[in-house]
Amino acid sequence: MICCVFDFAKSGFYLLLKNVDEAVQNLRDRGIEVFGVVCHVSNAQQRKNLVDKTILKYRKIDVIVSNAAVNPTVDAILEIKEPVLDKLWDINVKAAILLLQDAAPYLQKGSSVVIISSIAGYQPPTAMGMYGVTKTALLGLTKALAAEMAPNTRVNCVAPGFVPTHFAEFITGDANLRRELEAKTLLNRLGTTQDMAAATAYLASDDAAYVTGETLVVAGGMNSRL
Repeated sequence: MICCVFDFAKSGFYLLLKNVDEAVQNLRDRGIEVFGVVCHVSNAQQRKNLVDKTILKYRKIDVIVSNAAVNPTVDAILEIKEPVLDKLWDINVKAAILLLQDAAPYLQKGSSVVIISSIAGYQPPTAMGMYGVTKTALLGLTKALAAEMAPNTRVNCVAPGFVPTHFAEFITGDANLRRELEAKTLLNRLGTTQDMAAATAYLASDDAAYVTGETLVVAGGMNSRL
């Protein structure tokens, strides 16, 4: 098992290393074999280092979960500055492709890729418009890669609903807005990291051996699709 923390800010390397070490130790305390690497996914050398160290230790790759994302703006799409657009595309979309390019030669027959999109990919919210667009792109990327990497590697996607994490704090931290979001779900609650982990684990596992090119929406019934 590999535990990676991605440095979106390109700073605080030693703080992130500390976070990785703590995460690794927490999992080892539960009896799980873990290997941790700090990696900024937009940095070609760090991506290569991640793959190289993984292969050096395990000789192969069975599962890749692409979860890196940023949302640095609440500006309308037509008002976003070009450097911010570049950052959104570089981290949310381009880095997923480049990481898979680096790792693909080491993927085993029967391997699995899980890309993390968002419910925002289906209906981008006003304050997260461009973020939503990048997540829409991941839905198409999943379909395209599933065809390209078949039959040896399955490629699927998870589209989480709203989960009260640090990343979503500017939305879920507002009590009134949180109640509005909860009311839009059929289960009257927001998601949890455990909900998302369970969906990802399913798609990565042999239980989903006949599932590829699909997106699993995990949003408590919010914005469900036919």
